[in-house]
Amino acid sequence: MSERGGKMLKITLVKSPIGYNRRQKDTVKSLGLRRMSQSVLIGDAPQIRGMIAKVSHLVEVEEVEANETA
Repeated sequence: MSERGGKMLKITLVKSPIGYNRRQKDTVKSLGLRRMSQSVLIGDAPQIRGMIAKVSHLVEVEEVEANETA
């Protein structure tokens, strides 16, 4: 899921979704996060930004350049 020379987002799960509603749990799962402190790199897109906004209290986000990840 990398973009050519674009930005990537490093998303880390910092708080457990236990106790939150099913939609938030499903959003965390669809971002590719399964366990605490796990990080994933995802291409920056408006759809991803919207998902992050819905679970911003559970995740931490960093912007990285695509060439830094290689």
